Amino acid sequence: MRTLSKSKIMAFRQCPRRVWLEVHRPDLKADSAATEQSYEAGYAVGEVARKLYDPEGRGVTLDFASTKFPQVFVATQNAMRDGCTIFEGAFEIPGALALADVLIPQGHSWRMVEVKSSTRVKDAHRDDIAIQTHIVTQSGVPLKGVALAHVDNAWVYPGGDDYRGLLVEVDMSAEAFSRGPEVAQWIDQAQRIVAQSDMPAVRTGAHCDDPYSCGFYDHCTSLEPQAEMPIHWLPRFRPEPWIEQGVVDLRDVPTDALNAMQRRVRDCTASGTVYFDAEGAAADLATHTLPGYFLDFETIQFAVPIWAGTRPYQQIPFQYSVHRLDANGALAHGEFLDLSGTDPSRAFAEQLIADCGNTGPVFVYNAAFERSRMAELAERFPDVKDGLEAIIARVVDLLPVARDRYYHPSQKGSWSIKAVLPAVVPELSYDALDGVRNGGDAQAAFLEAIHPQTDAAQRDALRQQLLAYCALDTYAMVRLWQVFAGRTDWTL
Repeated sequence: MRTLSKSKIMAFRQCPRRVWLEVHRPDLKADSAATEQSYEAGYAVGEVARKLYDPEGRGVTLDFASTKFPQVFVATQNAMRDGCTIFEGAFEIPGALALADVLIPQGHSWRMVEVKSSTRVKDAHRDDIAIQTHIVTQSGVPLKGVALAHVDNAWVYPGGDDYRGLLVEVDMSAEAFSRGPEVAQWIDQAQRIVAQSDMPAVRTGAHCDDPYSCGFYDHCTSLEPQAEMPIHWLPRFRPEPWIEQGVVDLRDVPTDALNAMQRRVRDCTASGTVYFDAEGAAADLATHTLPGYFLDFETIQFAVPIWAGTRPYQQIPFQYSVHRLDANGALAHGEFLDLSGTDPSRAFAEQLIADCGNTGPVFVYNAAFERSRMAELAERFPDVKDGLEAIIARVVDLLPVARDRYYHPSQKGSWSIKAVLPAVVPELSYDALDGVRNGGDAQAAFLEAIHPQTDAAQRDALRQQLLAYCALDTYAMVRLWQVFAGRTDWTL
C-alpha cells in the first residue's frame, strides 16, 4: 500500500484520473501560471502565519521536503514532547500522511490551525481539514480543537511589518471531528484507484477546474477526440452536456440551442467569413467626439500586502499607457511606470489626472477594471478624488463595440484584445514583443524589477519590456477605434 499525502487524497476527491496521474505520471503535469501564483500566495501567507502564531520565535518549523522519510515523523514527535508550537508537523497512518500547518499546545491536548491564502472558507477546505483532522487524530494526537485561518481581504495593512489582523479564524472542530468515517472511505477508494495498472477512464469537464485547476488537463484533452472546430469556442456556452452526448464540434450543435452571439460564432467559424457591422460600430462611436484618450492599466496584487494602506489581494496599479488622439488625427503618447519598489499609487493617480486632460472620451477595453481601480484610488486619496471621478465619468468601453459589431474566425470565441487586434489589424501582434506579452508576464516582470537583488541592467531591460507591452495595449485600442469609427483614411 502506498502512503498518499493529503493533497493526493484531495486530488482523488476532484477526479480519480488526477490522483492516478499524480502517482504514476507526475511528469505529465503542467501547472498554469495562475496555479503557480496561488502557490506563491500560500507560501507568503504561511510565513506570516508563523510569526502571528509564534511571535516570540520559540516554535519549531519542520521541513518535510529536506528531512528524510521517515525521520520527519520522529522529529515531529520529539517537538511535541517539548510542548512548543509546531509548524508543518508530519503525521502518518496506514495509507495516508498529512502536514499540519500549525499545532498549538493546550495543556495535554493540541489545537490545530490550517492556514489558507483564500479570503473565505470554501467547500474544498472543509474536505481538506476533515482529511487533516482524521490523519492527525488517528495517529494518536489528542486534538482539542480545529480551526481554519483565512485572509481577511477587508483588513488594511498599517505598515511596519505588523500583520496582526491579516488572518481570521473559523472554528471547524465539530464538522472536522464528525467526518472521520467519511475520510477513511476516501483513503480506501483512492488506494484502490492508484493500485490499478490502467489509468481510469474519465472525460474532461467542469471538474477539471473545480475546486482547483488540474495540471493534467492538456494531457487528458489530448486523449479525447479533437474537433476541427471545438465546441468550447462557443462563448458563454456550457459544453459538458453536449460532449457527454458525443457532440464535440460546434457545427453539430443545433441552432435552437444557441443564442444570437453563439450562432454568429458558429456560422462565421464554419464558413470562414468575417462579421462586421461597420455602420453600427461607427454609430456607437459617433457621439464620442475627439480629442480622445486610450487608456490601459497594469496592476499587481499581494496576498500579504507590502505597502501601508493597501489590502490583501487589492489590485494596485503600477503602470499605465495613454494615447491621445485629437480631431485632426494627431497622436501623442504618455505613460507611467514605477519600479522603485515603493507604493506607486499616489504618483500614479496624480500623473493620470494630468495626462488625461479635462475633456474628451477616455476609451478603455473592459471598463469595469479601470473604473474600479480609479475608484479605489479615489477612496485612498480623497484630495485627488474629484480628478479621478471626472475621468471615470468620461470612460467609454470599446469591448461592447467589438463584441456586438465584429467577429473573425481566428478569435475562437474570444473578444480579448489579444484575440481581436490581430484579426482587425493583422500587421500588429503581441507575439512580436520581447519578454512581456500578457498581463501575467507584466506582473512577473514587475516583481522581478522591484526585487532588491535585481541588477540595474536587468531592471532597465524589464522596464523597456513593460513599457512596450502597455503601449501596444493602448495603440491597439487606437487602431481598433480607427477601424470601428470608419477612419481608415487616417495614418495612425
